[in-house]
Amino acid sequence: MSKPLPVVALTLGDPAGIGAELIARLLSETDATRRANVVLIGDPWLWAWGQQMAGVPVATTPLATLEQARSRSNTGVPAFVAMDTVQRSEVTVGQVSAAGGRSVLQVLNRCMDAARAGAVDAICFAPLNKQAMKLGGLKHEDELHHFAEYLGVRGYFCEFNTLDGLWTARVSSHIPLKDAASYLSVERIQQATRLIHRSLQAAGTAQPRVAVAAFNPHGGDGGTCGREEIEIIEPAVRALRAEGLAIDGPFSADTIFLRARDGELDAIVTMYHDQGQIALKLMGFSKGVTVQGGLPLPITTPAHGTAYDIAGQGRANVGATEQAFLIACRMGAAGLSS
Repeated sequence: MSKPLPVVALTLGDPAGIGAELIARLLSETDATRRANVVLIGDPWLWAWGQQMAGVPVATTPLATLEQARSRSNTGVPAFVAMDTVQRSEVTVGQVSAAGGRSVLQVLNRCMDAARAGAVDAICFAPLNKQAMKLGGLKHEDELHHFAEYLGVRGYFCEFNTLDGLWTARVSSHIPLKDAASYLSVERIQQATRLIHRSLQAAGTAQPRVAVAAFNPHGGDGGTCGREEIEIIEPAVRALRAEGLAIDGPFSADTIFLRARDGELDAIVTMYHDQGQIALKLMGFSKGVTVQGGLPLPITTPAHGTAYDIAGQGRANVGATEQAFLIACRMGAAGLSS
């Protein structure tokens, strides 16, 4: 008897961006429905527009609710759950709007409701815009914090970014750079490292090779260029190794990604947002994925944004969206078998 496929909810993202086009390309150009019981959710007009921009019609099976997905026969055709969240007249292609942000929040909340009810195993969302979401009612610094509160998360959570099998976590994220040092602590580094180690295992890496980045130039140069390595990062690494985890570091941030590029690492724990993001995006902007770590279900998205500058032009690259979907499938399937 074949294993059941995970139910993966797909959203269309910000209605003024490239999200709907990306999802149309994903479902027409890949074998997505062989990897998951795919349920698309969003506004019908936006889905029609996405197919138009991609230049491909995508057949779907209508469902009244996400909760019906698990009981349907998977015929290789994605399901579609219609929501009316925004009027086409409220959206200008390529522009931030409160209406677009509210639409994104409503769709994501509906997906999380279904996940809490046990009807969805993973969520893969098309790109959103944080400014639009804040105009539309987002009360948090980013979507991850919204997800965590909505899902009742009490433990540690953080964003992961991935590229071709390399994952990164970060101790601080969407904060001013001047505040990054104040976020460093032995506990936060341990939490970020443990979480990415567990998440890599859930995504199929049995024995993750994880390294921790330094914070200061040249790793602090023995304390002459900062003492965070000596007082915080090195003690955190020693404690993690004492737990039995194969963790190395800290390594200078200007060389650690060379080791990753050469295939020596599965994950890097960085100390702040751009320390990892600049490297990953240079290594492969069109393939990067963001994974929302520490939540009770996998939630993934392409690491690039809404690409307002090319929205409506039929030029969107589906590479990162496909990778985000594949990770959601693997992690969703792992949850089914655990």
